[in-house]
Amino acid sequence: MSIVRRATPEDAEELLRLRQVMIDSMFANGSAAAIESDTSWHAESLVVVRARLAEREGNFAAFVIDRPDRPGRPGQPGPPGPPEQPRKLAALVVGTLDYRIGRAGNPRGVVGQVFSVATDPDQRRRGYARACMEVLLDWFRERGAGSVDLNASAEAEPLYASLGFVRKPDPSMRLSL
Repeated sequence: MSIVRRATPEDAEELLRLRQVMIDSMFANGSAAAIESDTSWHAESLVVVRARLAEREGNFAAFVIDRPDRPGRPGQPGPPGPPEQPRKLAALVVGTLDYRIGRAGNPRGVVGQVFSVATDPDQRRRGYARACMEVLLDWFRERGAGSVDLNASAEAEPLYASLGFVRKPDPSMRLSL
């Protein structure tokens, strides 16, 4: 039995917490750390994340692993531990499906995008990110994705390479609106 499960709307706060762990770890050694540690966006994002997690047939999915020391139901006490400690997540992956005009290798144009992979620092090196990624990749395959894109940190690149990801010469640009 897999310890990976699909996230539910009740997991939304924990998803945001772990996303912040990922953001903070990416900018830990630079001046952007102070800016990126800002969690003021969580309250506004929480409503959207809960709604997206409720769309079970939509193009958004998050897969998680519960912390072994806090396995209770979302928002409910979970043994062992004091009753005031609700379930916590150990790891997550989040992805979306997008449509782009087809091309060779992906004529239907369905593309997966992985945009959050995070594991609590004290839960790392247990295979949680790999297990979650494998389930997300299966979800992409089941929905007809011809390719999957992600941005890799130097620390995570060996994991992604072992799953078959390769670097691409991508001249990406971004405009913030």
